[in-house]
Amino acid sequence: MFGELLRHYRESAGLTQQALALQLHCDRSLVARVEAAKRVPTDTFAKACDEVLGTGGVLLRLWARIDWYPAVQHPDWFERRAEMDAKAVALREYQVQVMPGLLQTQEYAHALFSRVSNGEAVDDRVRARLSRQQRFLAEDGPLYIAVLDESCLRNVVGDADVMREQCAHLLRVGEQTNIVVQVVPSDRAKIRRPNTSLSLIRLPDGHEWVYSESLGQGHFIDDPTVFARHSQTYDVLRAKTLSVDESAALISEIMKGYEHYAEARTRRTDLDQEQLQRRRRRQLHRNRPRIPRPRPRT
Repeated sequence: MFGELLRHYRESAGLTQQALALQLHCDRSLVARVEAAKRVPTDTFAKACDEVLGTGGVLLRLWARIDWYPAVQHPDWFERRAEMDAKAVALREYQVQVMPGLLQTQEYAHALFSRVSNGEAVDDRVRARLSRQQRFLAEDGPLYIAVLDESCLRNVVGDADVMREQCAHLLRVGEQTNIVVQVVPSDRAKIRRPNTSLSLIRLPDGHEWVYSESLGQGHFIDDPTVFARHSQTYDVLRAKTLSVDESAALISEIMKGYEHYAEARTRRTDLDQEQLQRRRRRQLHRNRPRIPRPRPRT
């Protein structure tokens, strides 16, 4: 319903998907996926579309009424963490190797889960993961600070196109007032980093939790001493790593690398296709029956 209405207003405004994407400062593929009901839009996206298309706020009002993730079910061991995300007033995370679930694009999450599952199981896990994001991506969402080790940006999940869009997504959400994205560069060896990915969660009643994961298991600690120790390590890490603007510059640089890789891959594919067609034409020429030409009489 949302995608069809977006397409209606876009076409009524005489805009192509590319033209609308340019005004929204996003990739054309995002507009195409939302219109095709293959990507759940954020409320920020809906509001921006309303402003560009002059709809009077129709898309944002519709967005608020849609149950985007009905009947979502998380793994049993993760259910408790999902419940905390649904009511947390502040969340600080440090992540290594892969993007934190709250910042993953749909394509990134799909590629990640495809490593361990297939078919409907992948789709179900992707929907469950994306369902946790909406509250934090909303304009009035709770404070969310994500400190990413550079390995999150360098470790390729899916392909270069998936990583390029993932980097672009980080830059977009990093502009929101409630979200902070910082990167710990790999060349700062002296920075003291946590030994593993972790989350520092504050609930409405003031209760604070440290959350971490091992293989298929979540670990929760609410010991004030333990929380204070990890909180101090986290705050010092933030102070010594790249600023928000410096982090955005590094993300942009890495994103351009993925763009160049994808373009080079496309050129190689086109060249391979051209060479294949040439070989086929030569093969057809060699296999063509030879018809003797009449010789002129002397």
